[in-house]
Amino acid sequence: MKNEKKRSGERYLVPAVEQASRVLLSLAGARSPHMSLTEICAQVGIHKSKAFSILHTLQKFGLVQRNTNGKGYSLGPGLVTLSRRVLDNLNAPRLAEPILEKLAIKAGGTAILGLIADKGVCVVAKQEGNRDIGYTIRIGTPFPLTYGSHGKAIAALLPPTELDKLLQQKKLYFYGESGIFNRKRLEEELVQVRRDGFALDIGEMRPGLNAVAAAVFGAGARPIGYIVVIGLASEEVARKLGPTIAQAARALSRQLGADLEKIRGES
Repeated sequence: MKNEKKRSGERYLVPAVEQASRVLLSLAGARSPHMSLTEICAQVGIHKSKAFSILHTLQKFGLVQRNTNGKGYSLGPGLVTLSRRVLDNLNAPRLAEPILEKLAIKAGGTAILGLIADKGVCVVAKQEGNRDIGYTIRIGTPFPLTYGSHGKAIAALLPPTELDKLLQQKKLYFYGESGIFNRKRLEEELVQVRRDGFALDIGEMRPGLNAVAAAVFGAGARPIGYIVVIGLASEEVARKLGPTIAQAARALSRQLGADLEKIRGES
């Protein structure tokens, strides 16, 4: 039975991708800084022509680099970007905990960190305030990327081409149900978000439940998630709290390696 399951799983493996993965793992486990083509072929079990083609392709994307004398290969700087994204996702909840706690206490609501995952976002950390007004949510809860205040906070700081692609989706939830979407209104709000650093949702996702959100960045130039405080008493309270949440999001972004001066002229 186990052999049958193994064969079934291997049926979906792509040989070229598997071989490229083995090449990368071989380089990662090398005792010396560089490996020769012959050494790589011996470890991976492929012919030189195949190994050369794989290495040349990986070089194109910066995942492998060739020694200056042209006689060896090592892992490339492109892997730093990939690994940094993984580290961002692992470190963000831990680094956000004290920030969320302070926000929750100050606002008397629920402070949440969400990270972008595939085409949506996922709650990865939360802190609840100490007042009666609050919002209960579980870690791991998924939401659409365009959902309410966090959707506006993220969309406002996407590169223009990504924003255009996002707004072409059939279902957008900036104002609740997708049929309520108003592009002109959204564009005006995104200008405000870029100017002020935070986005508002005044009872549109859930009547009586107000929220304010700000985008969080990692090492790259696009948002990796958001901080939002939900359960605020009024629009006035939400607007007054906005700069504090924007500042908290910037503080977390810096801890995650973001260079905010390169993002929308942030200082």
